[in-house]
Amino acid sequence: MTKTRNRYYDGPPSDHFDGTRFFNPGQAGTDRGLRAVLRWKLAGGAARWPRSVPVTPATPLARVDGLIVTMVGHASLLIQVAGVNILTDPVWSERASPFRRIGPRRVTAPGIAFEDLPPIDIVLLSHGHYDHLDIDTLRRLQVDHDPLMAMPLGNDAIVRRAIPDARCVTADWWDRLDLGQGVTSTLTPAYHWSNRWPSDTRMMLWGGHYLDTPAGSLWFVGDTGYGDGRIFGEVRTRLGSPDVALIPIGAYAPRWFMAAQHVDPAEAVRIFTDVGANRALGIHWGTFQLTDEARDAPVRELAQALSSASIPPEHFVAAEPGRAYSFP
Repeated sequence: MTKTRNRYYDGPPSDHFDGTRFFNPGQAGTDRGLRAVLRWKLAGGAARWPRSVPVTPATPLARVDGLIVTMVGHASLLIQVAGVNILTDPVWSERASPFRRIGPRRVTAPGIAFEDLPPIDIVLLSHGHYDHLDIDTLRRLQVDHDPLMAMPLGNDAIVRRAIPDARCVTADWWDRLDLGQGVTSTLTPAYHWSNRWPSDTRMMLWGGHYLDTPAGSLWFVGDTGYGDGRIFGEVRTRLGSPDVALIPIGAYAPRWFMAAQHVDPAEAVRIFTDVGANRALGIHWGTFQLTDEARDAPVRELAQALSSASIPPEHFVAAEPGRAYSFP
């Protein structure tokens, strides 16, 4: 049988790459066949979301000496730290989809109007799913800002095909990237997967970004399940406890389908305590309806999990689009 060729990455096998596809070593599989998808969708368990939720967009300063994080929506955030402006998984499009007219539609407008963005120096990409790697938005950023784009292995092939002059740097898990101006990113493992089409599942790597900056450390976790929890303690051991963690809290129901790839709020709190973060923002909720839980369920369940763990609620806040969060 002819071996399937990886169209994005050509590198040697490793403990999480078999020569064709990346995988999560020792963890539950994330691949889901048509039968499982139909079982989920035909169950009819999805809560009804509002068609739209009002947002008052922020207008950020051009530069910030300390650390301010402004929520745009979903996993898109503006990190302003030590005079450097960074966007995570920027999506300003109306839908998280390869198609213009079908697919998950945003119910919250971006928390910053695209025209009000400050000069963007760096874009951090976590993986290739359409709610995280949005080519239309990256094209706009390239034209207006020409940022350095940092991403896991293989994702650069997707970006460069669409944006030939994009400045891309890539990393494997635990690689450290020098992003300039005193900022570095270490690519951290995540229990997830990635694809653009059914035929390229797990052909590009996924992960998070642990930033070291002159104004403190910040960990953008990326999409992840909890699994055996090993990687979160390893982040703390290898890199230290971050000053701020950006942790997903949404897109988790039903658990039989989603647990291997997305944490729920209780597991997000476990990540927070495992890594010993000083503060956290809950992200990846309330913008695109990707799964079955109600829109406000992540916020309610986060509050319950924090109370159960005796963690003050101000230490881990569900980030709202248009809100700017300052960390001294």
